[in-house]
Amino acid sequence: MSSTPNFAPYANEADVVEIGNLMLENRLDRITISGDVDLTADKDGLARARQLRDLLGRIVAGLEGKDLPDRLPPPDVKTVANPFG
Repeated sequence: MSSTPNFAPYANEADVVEIGNLMLENRLDRITISGDVDLTADKDGLARARQLRDLLGRIVAGLEGKDLPDRLPPPDVKTVANPFG
């Protein structure tokens, strides 16, 4: 389980946090969440639940502190030539 003290939502394009098989990827304009996590009824499950709560709380606080548009446009996806042929 990854530690999350340096995860600053919307601050960069590099931070990735894993909780179980759940991955939270930082972007400047979005947080991408993919995968899954089991929040089991044991100490490990409690630790994962607390970590997830902390991360989601920081994401909500980051959004609440911004002047947000009604909706972002979809990400600009570029196709590049295959360098291997």
